[in-house]
Amino acid sequence: MNNSVPASKSTVIFAFAAIYIIWGSTYLAILFAIESIPPFLMSAFRFLGAGLILYVWKTCRGEQQPDFSSFGKNAIYGTLMLVGGTVSVTWAEQYISSSIAAIIVTAVPFWFIVLDKRQWSFYFSNKIIITGLFLGFVGVVMLVAFNRHDRPDSLVSGKQWLGALAIILGSIAWTSGSLLSKYKPANNSVVMNASIQLLAAGFFCTMVSIFSGEARNFYFVNVTFDAWLSLFYLMIMGSLVAYLSYLWLLKIRPAAVVSSYVYVNPIVALLLGTLIARERITVLHLSALVIILTGVLFVNMRKIDTKPKKLALP
Repeated sequence: MNNSVPASKSTVIFAFAAIYIIWGSTYLAILFAIESIPPFLMSAFRFLGAGLILYVWKTCRGEQQPDFSSFGKNAIYGTLMLVGGTVSVTWAEQYISSSIAAIIVTAVPFWFIVLDKRQWSFYFSNKIIITGLFLGFVGVVMLVAFNRHDRPDSLVSGKQWLGALAIILGSIAWTSGSLLSKYKPANNSVVMNASIQLLAAGFFCTMVSIFSGEARNFYFVNVTFDAWLSLFYLMIMGSLVAYLSYLWLLKIRPAAVVSSYVYVNPIVALLLGTLIARERITVLHLSALVIILTGVLFVNMRKIDTKPKKLALP
């Protein structure tokens, strides 16, 4: 996508469809992929593949290589955002359903309020935002504390809280990386920066997979066709098409409008999880989703900063 070319209505519609539908569907794709590929190794394949494609593309187009400072910044940002924000979801879906993972991720905008110290004077003097923040955490607490029937398997059910905790901690890491990249940006184009972030995250996941022993028990012959297909979908559609659509939209539309995908992704994830994976959706799940999304709506009603903000990327 070229920023110098005027955005046509059809291109804008396609880009929004990408971040609405594709990102919403990645939760289910992750569930299928990790059935026969360990979570960290699967994430390494996904990030390294997508990052290499972007890096080769920008290099062939003659873009200047990142200097040491830019490379270091992108390595840190990529590890925080992609490992924290995306791999936490991948790991957690061993123990919780894709639908519940999507609902918990919906609370990511609240961490921007908690961690963006530069905006505290505005955030915490605004009653609407404080109300939204309170509602969001109530919804997450409801989901984590009272959800007992997400995955009935006895080997999994006892670790559901670990999955939820991993996503919450990952959301904090994603937010921290996003704020660092906002206030201390690297020098290259967004696509080149994204390629380095993806490659750094892929390398980190590879090291974790090797040293944790995860990769030791992995055999290519045991990977199912559905897992390979899901991995390819995550790499191309999730980490390339949707991510680049998101970056492009942030340049031509207000961040508050682009971040509306937060409202759509969990709905897509719930529908696909119920229809395809036969995941159980209860009144508690729906109630928590409504409460969290109401909180997000309150938070987005008043914004002091219209500059692009990076939110959650499954």
